[in-house]
Amino acid sequence: AKLVQIEELLERKPRELSGGQQQRVAVARALATEPALILADEPTGNLDSKTGKEIMSLFCQLNEAGKTIILITHSEAVAQQAHRRIRIMDGHVRDCGDETDPFGTAEVSPEKAGEDA
Repeated sequence: AKLVQIEELLERKPRELSGGQQQRVAVARALATEPALILADEPTGNLDSKTGKEIMSLFCQLNEAGKTIILITHSEAVAQQAHRRIRIMDGHVRDCGDETDPFGTAEVSPEKAGEDA
């Protein structure tokens, strides 16, 4: 509760929480078992920008502490914070982009996609 700053919310019912507070509770639940891997599907999607930045800051701290985080997002700003980006477009794994292909439209072979894993 302390890590995600929800100590004051512990006695409240879910319907009494804002969207950002509910998201923090979801993150706290996910961390309760101390997993090595965290799967986060659009963790900032329904949050205001301030709360979204706080959630991303928390994920950065967790990653620096050794947690692996797989984050799915449609937000380019959120994606830019990742150490590694894999784009999926029209059901195909695409490169994460570079100077010659800034939008990551080059298709990656399944063999190459698994090289860095």
